[in-house]
Amino acid sequence: MATHEKQVFEKESGFKKWWRLLRPHTLVASFVPVFLGTSVAMSYTNFHFLRFIVMLIACFFIQTSANLFNEYYDYKKGHDDEHSVGNGGAIVRNGMRPGFILFLAIFLYILSILGGIYLSIELNWYVGLLGAICMLVGYLYTGGPYPIAYTPFGEIMAGFFMGGIITFISFYIQAEFIGKEIVYISIPVMVLVGNLLLANSLRDLIPDKKSGRLTLAILLGRKAGTALFALAFLFAYVFEFSLIIWMNAPYWTLIILLSAREAIRAVRGYIGKSDPVTMMPAMKATSKAITFFGLLLAIAYLLSLLQKNLFM
Repeated sequence: MATHEKQVFEKESGFKKWWRLLRPHTLVASFVPVFLGTSVAMSYTNFHFLRFIVMLIACFFIQTSANLFNEYYDYKKGHDDEHSVGNGGAIVRNGMRPGFILFLAIFLYILSILGGIYLSIELNWYVGLLGAICMLVGYLYTGGPYPIAYTPFGEIMAGFFMGGIITFISFYIQAEFIGKEIVYISIPVMVLVGNLLLANSLRDLIPDKKSGRLTLAILLGRKAGTALFALAFLFAYVFEFSLIIWMNAPYWTLIILLSAREAIRAVRGYIGKSDPVTMMPAMKATSKAITFFGLLLAIAYLLSLLQKNLFM
């Protein structure tokens, strides 16, 4: 199987190898929080289109840069090779220059900083500060002397900053305040963004253990890690539905059930599996489930707003 994977990767060229380098299954963490935060804010303010676009692009660049830093430092530390499963190891497989990957990551960070400066001028310096902290965490995820990705705290940090802080900022740049509503709404998104990282750790449990990492999946073990993965999905749905009862969230929230099929497929894809290659479909299902969950939740709040405006 490893030989087959190597032959497939060696054929990659042009757009495909660059697309794989960006680790597209992780990009959900950049745009879903922005859409959700913006959608919820629409009940309180008019839509600021330019702020939304700048935030969306900046978050895309931050996530992409984090992925490039990940690729670069995993290569430099010898954790990736031509047999690496998934999107990692592209430098080795496709002969990309490490120096250029690092340059590109830094360049995209600079562009993100420009977006943060614009939003800070539009609003206040707190926005830029929070964005800078998110960028720092993105770098420290695999960069620095003690990479977060090599510890059991990777899922928590990614979930809090990408799933939480980015949602808060996206809400704030529209509504210009932070209320308890957006905090509660974003909790399941934090959990699911963390779950995306847990999915990756479950797939890479064996090679990560060999390279000396202590991820959450390694700490818990495969069975307990898979159980936590399933419970995280269940928690996200139950918590979001509970908001209908005790925070008057719109009944439209129920449409997130349309994403449950992919969530179930993701969980089933990890049960009883240990070979990283066999878990690739589950990784894709995880990314789809989180994307559908977040976007459907955003749509639910837009539909609720539309309903109110039509019947006022």
